[in-house]
Amino acid sequence: MRAGPGAMAAALRAAKQQLRAELRQRLRALGAAEKQRQSRLLGRKVIDHPKYQESKRIAIFLSMPDEVQTEEIIKDIFKQGKECFIPRYKPQSNHMDMLKLSSAEDISSLALTSWNILQPSDDDTAREEALAGGGLDLIFMPGLGFDKKGNRLGRGKGYYDTYLERCMKHPRGKPYTIALAFREQICESVPVTENDVPIDEILYEDC
Repeated sequence: MRAGPGAMAAALRAAKQQLRAELRQRLRALGAAEKQRQSRLLGRKVIDHPKYQESKRIAIFLSMPDEVQTEEIIKDIFKQGKECFIPRYKPQSNHMDMLKLSSAEDISSLALTSWNILQPSDDDTAREEALAGGGLDLIFMPGLGFDKKGNRLGRGKGYYDTYLERCMKHPRGKPYTIALAFREQICESVPVTENDVPIDEILYEDC
């Protein structure tokens, strides 16, 4: 007898949760010096990347301790005269906006959320939202795990998948997406649903 859609969805959720737990364990075991080494190497890969070089409007995440560190990439975005947008996540929802950063130093003015993420505060209404203006050329994607087919395992909130759906309705269309990953985050296979949007390219040390 075939499993019904409800049982299949529950099995998929369980598989994702199990993989998330395994990946969190892998990341906890990764030392600070190794994270820094891989982050520097990926920063150089990004700066040499043709898609990055041709992009003018770029969205990038501000790293949490278990993510590839993006500080050097952000500095280069401004050095190259490109426009930089960063996420503002809305708690208890899957809504996220990408708001314009005025400089690399502007990061120090941001508020720290209860999730330990720096982001513009809710009453910060002066910043341009990327989709209210000219859209985006490129989004750097965070995540817990990735496979080589471009499937991504996020933290379970759906912020980026929902935002990419909004991008597709913008006249500029869907931006190119690049995930930044430690090699410890590369999996044999990531379980996905039809709502999970695959990544265009995943950058990691051995790719």
